[in-house]
Amino acid sequence: MAIAFTPKTTAGIGKVILSARNLHKIFKTPEGNDLLVLDNINLELAEGEIVALLGRSGSGKSTLLRCLIGLVSPSSGEVRYRNRLVTGPMPGMAMVFQSFALFPWLTVLENVELGLETQGIPEGERKRRALAAIDLIGLDGFESAYPKELSGGMRQRVGFARALVTNPDVLLMDEPFSALDVLTAENLRAELLDLWEARRIPTKAILIVTHNIEEAVLMADRVLILSSNPGRIISSQQIDLPRPRDRNDPAFLATVETIYRAMTAPAAAFTGATAVAIDHDSLGMRLPVVEVARVIGLIERIDAGPDRGRSDLPALAADMQLEVDDLFPITDAAELLGFAQVREGDIILLPEGVKLARSDIQERKMIVAEHLMNRVPLVAHIRRVLANRPDHRAPRERFLVELEDFMGAEEAERTLDTVIDWGRYAELFEYDVREERLRLPENGG
Repeated sequence: MAIAFTPKTTAGIGKVILSARNLHKIFKTPEGNDLLVLDNINLELAEGEIVALLGRSGSGKSTLLRCLIGLVSPSSGEVRYRNRLVTGPMPGMAMVFQSFALFPWLTVLENVELGLETQGIPEGERKRRALAAIDLIGLDGFESAYPKELSGGMRQRVGFARALVTNPDVLLMDEPFSALDVLTAENLRAELLDLWEARRIPTKAILIVTHNIEEAVLMADRVLILSSNPGRIISSQQIDLPRPRDRNDPAFLATVETIYRAMTAPAAAFTGATAVAIDHDSLGMRLPVVEVARVIGLIERIDAGPDRGRSDLPALAADMQLEVDDLFPITDAAELLGFAQVREGDIILLPEGVKLARSDIQERKMIVAEHLMNRVPLVAHIRRVLANRPDHRAPRERFLVELEDFMGAEEAERTLDTVIDWGRYAELFEYDVREERLRLPENGG
């Protein structure tokens, strides 16, 4: 079940409602440099379909959603809603945010009415429609409650009601279930799908950003996968499974496996702040932002698993209760350090990874130290600088300034913090957080 890239992604379900053509988005970094976030995005959303946008951190999923709804202007290219150029927020589209985005001083009813008020809808009509939306989404009886009185799931229901009260053709959702506990998210997701299947909501198409592969397969008719830094649509997967979908159905599991393979293919790999870089000789090599202890924990788990030394990524994610954004940086780090390889949706331990898993603590430190020195240029550079100084010390700022020649200030901070964590574990250098100085260990390491 290979995923093939298709430049046009219309599922053919109905008339195209929303489209992006040759869309690029560039942001300015604090240093004044151009940062390409979205590169040549082409997509179409048709009546009668739910489309999921999947991608690792740095793929620009949320930025793309904001471009589509008119909250952010593309740097080039265009977005069209019902063949009208989108230059700002417009009637017919609504958005549900991850963070609930409710006004704490307004009641549930007042929060839901707010979108209608900005459209100039008369007060009586506003209240009627808001009450109907509140009832539809299962919040009847809480009209006079304030957000602080509500659970996370109930607050997100208010967010859904506020979006649906405007009778949108297109509903855009930015990780709407990710801030909820598992059971609440499952319940709200199922209720939304029931409303969609029963045509009890006016919405004709849904576009959802998610980092949860199973959620995408549960909900979507089509999944678009974005690469990272910059975000490009690299593949499209049609999902023809009947609803309601069973997580244990072999066809469901096969689809999840296929998407994992696509997201771990070289074309989808990180090239940004949490990425394994292609240039392994540069001090500015982008690193997965993850603690070394988590990498070792993953390697131990794989070595002790039923297929000693090999693990299926979807099964591993489920076993460790990790989302894609948590799992992939760990597997990237294991691969970068030469302990594992990711192939076709599986992670396979290399001989050095097996050795690491079966060593004691001191042996592990020595193994990690050797791999860091050989595979992460910044680590070797810090060691050289410290060794060449009379007192074997150097301020953190000295290395931060160097990194900022290769990347932005925030990314430089993350990269140096990661290297300090790795180097301290391997006892290659020490760090005094009060003085913000690095130094060689007393025994010279």
